[in-house]
Amino acid sequence: MTTTDASRARSLRSRVREVGAFGIVGLVGYATDVAVFNLLRYAGDPGLLEDKPLTAKVLSVAVAMCVTYLGNRQWTWRGRSRHSAHREVALFVLMNGIGMLIAVGCLAFSHYVLGFHSALADNISANVVGLGLGTLFRFWAYRTFVFPDTGSPTDED
Repeated sequence: MTTTDASRARSLRSRVREVGAFGIVGLVGYATDVAVFNLLRYAGDPGLLEDKPLTAKVLSVAVAMCVTYLGNRQWTWRGRSRHSAHREVALFVLMNGIGMLIAVGCLAFSHYVLGFHSALADNISANVVGLGLGTLFRFWAYRTFVFPDTGSPTDED
């Protein structure tokens, strides 16, 4: 194996690890988001935010965002150098806000435009379609802006 082939193999392993770690952190964040959303909407009689699906979604995303920031900073992109912590968190919140708008937009369209009001419809629009599209955006945005590869890792993988 040539040096170039070895370098490519390391790069491929690094990307696979990165995508895998992002996926696992994302699954934990997804579970948090879905659980909090459903607890706010449907736990109790009536649920705390039963008639406010958008508010419930915004709050569930905020809780999940805390979980995913810690997971991504401490695991997915732990080896990447850090800008100032304030800048990194601000960018993370901004990119999550955009991702949240994607999910909330899907929920609003389904709930208010199409008139689908069931728990199943709200969960599919917000937590399958919206989060799926938001996740694609977040992976690109985190990798590009929040945790960029500056070539000077803070610690080894």
